[in-house]
Amino acid sequence: MSFHERFSRVARDLGFIAVGFRRAGPPPFLADYNCWVDAGKYGEMKWLQKHKGLKADPRNVLERCATIITLAYPYGPEKPCTPDGFTAARYTRPLEPDYHESIKATARPLTALISEEFPGERSRICVDSAPLLERGFAWAAGIGFIGKNNMLIIPGHGSYLFLAEVLVTAAFPIPASNRMVTLCGSCRRCVEACPTGALESPFSLDAGKCLSYLTVEKRGPVDSETGKKMRDCFFGCDVCQEVCPFNRGADKRLECLPAAGTFFHMNRKAFEARFGKTVFGRAGLDKVKSNIRAMSPGAFPQRP
Repeated sequence: MSFHERFSRVARDLGFIAVGFRRAGPPPFLADYNCWVDAGKYGEMKWLQKHKGLKADPRNVLERCATIITLAYPYGPEKPCTPDGFTAARYTRPLEPDYHESIKATARPLTALISEEFPGERSRICVDSAPLLERGFAWAAGIGFIGKNNMLIIPGHGSYLFLAEVLVTAAFPIPASNRMVTLCGSCRRCVEACPTGALESPFSLDAGKCLSYLTVEKRGPVDSETGKKMRDCFFGCDVCQEVCPFNRGADKRLECLPAAGTFFHMNRKAFEARFGKTVFGRAGLDKVKSNIRAMSPGAFPQRP
């Protein structure tokens, strides 16, 4: 059994649903990405402009990187919800640790496998925070296609997944990858359904208008007009994925969050104890409460 076959078998045993390999080099869609950044479509996420040059070469993330391994890890189609009908985006997984660290921990046995096979070589696991064009590398490795909503879609699974990369200095033999053509056809459901018009056209997103950005990353409260567009989802947004024909179970819900009013009876210590290690912990209690207030003006206390 070749190393890439052994690696793939172990990765799947760990819960990853797709594994792809690619030689290190400039990422696909780099020119498109640079144009997007230069157009200022990133809201207040200024680090994207600052780190633009780093994304031109994965060797800026791991010196002497020779191989990029892409991994896809699934999250459930059930939407987290409160007893009183508020919801959060599926990727938040309120009962589990923040995916940045948990997926790294899940993938760690794979770096041990690399060290065992290639003594002296280095590897690095990256999950969503390193300056890498993850979806481009995933597409180039042949594990899925890029949908009109800019998500990586794996036929038979959909887009409810996390991506991780293992950068490796070893240049071991890898299989040829078959890059998938986009299978969206004439479908425009994601573009037409976007609540704020952030998905301006197929493959074109203004992140500054996106509810996922406004309710999680952007500092300060969202306004009441945005609150109306959030419908029942107070943290993140899944609409462009929910309407996608490649996803299943979009109407399923999982009651795993406290009633919305509970957040207003929490102090920061109580919030940290319950949500500090989750995705909610990164945004903080004040952000969560301000999102809920924007959705239901007058229904909850106006002071943090």
